[in-house]
Amino acid sequence: MRSNILLIYTGGTIGMKEDPDTLTLVPFNFKQILDEVPELRKFVHKIDLYSFEPPIDSSDIEIHVWVEIANLIKERYHSYDGFVVLHGTDTMSFSASALGFMLENLEKPVIFTGSQLPIGMLRTDGKENLISSIEIAAAKDEIGRAVVPEVCVYFENMLFRGNRTSKYNAENFSAFKSYNYPPLAQAGIHIKYNTPYISYPKAWGEELVINSKLDTNVAILKIFPGISPSVVSSFLNIKGLRALILETYGSGNAPTKRWLIDLLRESVERGVIILNITQCPAGSVDMEAYSTGILLKKIGVLSGYDSTTEAALTKLFFLLGQSSDNMTIKPLLLKNLKGEITIN
Repeated sequence: MRSNILLIYTGGTIGMKEDPDTLTLVPFNFKQILDEVPELRKFVHKIDLYSFEPPIDSSDIEIHVWVEIANLIKERYHSYDGFVVLHGTDTMSFSASALGFMLENLEKPVIFTGSQLPIGMLRTDGKENLISSIEIAAAKDEIGRAVVPEVCVYFENMLFRGNRTSKYNAENFSAFKSYNYPPLAQAGIHIKYNTPYISYPKAWGEELVINSKLDTNVAILKIFPGISPSVVSSFLNIKGLRALILETYGSGNAPTKRWLIDLLRESVERGVIILNITQCPAGSVDMEAYSTGILLKKIGVLSGYDSTTEAALTKLFFLLGQSSDNMTIKPLLLKNLKGEITIN
């Protein structure tokens, strides 16, 4: 079944080439992608390209880039069956998580991918990542609906839900993992879809809505042995702070020092949202398992369950952008909005 696919090149290693004189990586004209990946000509699908000018290094990704990607998908939504977003790896999980919250009523694949080596290098991982991402974005069922109508990350043979991913390795081709949720697909000789874990619309045919208002008045505080009152206080007293992500030990534990509990309680009482997520890459916060977690829950700290840092941050950006009233946001933080958390 023929599909129309839009490649959105934002930047990143996949679009780099090695300068023969300086041996440094420099961007190339991504419109020449067919010269670098002639295999794309073998697709029966129609593939168009939109390239950001200039390309954006993933370390420089900001909120306006997410909004630009979302608006572009909205503008071209009825012309294409799927979208492949080529993006640098360092912030890919943040961008994929954000787009997952920003695109409401999504019924088509939005696949983020990239590479660890430039696509022009002999051993590049970029070609396979790109080709398989296009194939997944183009996949339809027997009645013409998308097989994976989600925002995803595809890397090194694995397709993950975007808001479940984290970059865990700076050197291996398998740079991303989804520690708390199974892969949505695995590419071998065939692409095997894990359909029980793919999210499908409750009702097909709804109009795509873009939630582009995001509020970034959020901070992240990682608990560590020896953390001082001045450090915690400086975070909690940031001007305009609306929410704090508290990265705690294990299943959601923090020191029981009176000064820490008092600072957190005072912040909650003046309306700051404090969201508790674990520092562990795998596992979940359980604020009823140990006395320290119970104490945090008692003073009004909220559980982030098994959320990644990337999903917790972008979920807060999204919800804070919907309302200026933190009290209306708190119940929504405890809900699984886009498959980002597991609630038993």
